[in-house]
Amino acid sequence: MTPLRTERLILRNWQTRDRDLFHLINSDEQVMEFFPMRRSRAEADAIMDRIAAGITQNGFGFAAVEIAETGDLAGFAGLHITNGLPVAEDGAIEIGWRLAPRYWGKGYATEAARRWLDFGFDDLGLERIISFAVANNHRSTAVMQRTGMRPRPDLSFDHPGVPGTYPQLKRHVFYEMLPGDPRG
Repeated sequence: MTPLRTERLILRNWQTRDRDLFHLINSDEQVMEFFPMRRSRAEADAIMDRIAAGITQNGFGFAAVEIAETGDLAGFAGLHITNGLPVAEDGAIEIGWRLAPRYWGKGYATEAARRWLDFGFDDLGLERIISFAVANNHRSTAVMQRTGMRPRPDLSFDHPGVPGTYPQLKRHVFYEMLPGDPRG
């Protein structure tokens, strides 16, 4: 993947030096508030390796978000091929993000998401990009709204990957963007 740039960010593939922060954002209680699992270091390393290989193969994925000015890693954002959703075809392209708490509230997730939406439509020629989040995850839905993604209440769904022991995490809201939609 050729790194993508924004005014303040570099969106790039994962490097060995990123392992500590990748584990943090996959095990931190605040970051993972809307996910039923926390990842061990070994699990996080395996997932990071799988994501990095996917980025190399596809030219996109949940890529590292680096602060250009400092070189610090903030988290990840990117496009991802998703399967198994009851409201989208297998192979649909999802946009998502996850940042360490110290980088929240600075506009980094929105800035990275806007760049990935541009890349998806302008470079990859995608017909649709989707996003979804736990219904009460207002931080993520705010990013979706700021980028211009449209809510689709008719496609809200109970996520099949969330165990029934977490009923508060089952219901997901659904957003989408099409190529001609205005981007925020």
